[in-house]
Amino acid sequence: MSIGGDGYIAHRQAQEIKNATICLELAALKRMFNLGAKHDPPKVLRVPYIPMPKVNNVRSGFFEYEEFVVLRTNLPDYLRPVVTMAYYSGWRKGEILGLTWDQVDLVRDCIRLDPGTTKNNESRSLFLDGELLVTIREQKVIRDCQYPDCPWVFFNEGRPIREIKRAWQTACKKAGVPDKLFHDFRRTTVRNMVRAGIPERVAMTISGHKTRSVFERYNIVSQEDLKQAASKLNQYVKKETFREPLEFDQIDQFIETLQS
Repeated sequence: MSIGGDGYIAHRQAQEIKNATICLELAALKRMFNLGAKHDPPKVLRVPYIPMPKVNNVRSGFFEYEEFVVLRTNLPDYLRPVVTMAYYSGWRKGEILGLTWDQVDLVRDCIRLDPGTTKNNESRSLFLDGELLVTIREQKVIRDCQYPDCPWVFFNEGRPIREIKRAWQTACKKAGVPDKLFHDFRRTTVRNMVRAGIPERVAMTISGHKTRSVFERYNIVSQEDLKQAASKLNQYVKKETFREPLEFDQIDQFIETLQS
């Protein structure tokens, strides 16, 4: 028995398949019909209408610093440097786990991503400072002393880290943030850079965003941001409308004006 597009969507949703996956399946089907119609001679006489389910990929999660610290504490030792790197760099998980020591310059305190290793295939550099610099130096000491042949910056007993899902989920539950995603670090870093007053173009270079529209989507506004904005506006209005206290002779004049 054949089913239409809406019926297929309902059927797949009943199987608990995510809408994003269903969209990919239907997009492939559309592509096949279109190729068949363009064939000479055409193998498809009419391309049918294929509905697509709505997909909401907009995420709004981010980490407050206290949440990040609690989560990191609940992670295994080998993953704590990974999330520290994620919190301060905003780099993608694959970019972080794929880092090798030939990309690290501890003379200049800099890490570079070579062309072809990033999502947009462009090179990127990150200068290290503070807690992140300490973390990378500690990783270097551990590697040199215990696993001198390990090429990876982040490792588990000298081996590359391939999967963090189970440890991540366990740590998030213990930290009281069960719905957090690793990708939320990316949004967090963007927001922190904006709050710190880092110029937008510099922040985009660090995080690896090519377009301003996507960068702005990652610049999440929290309730605390809104609260601070209201406070700043109130302080500004007070400043603009503030009047010096009236002198005694001015008070008498003011009373006379009101009575007249």
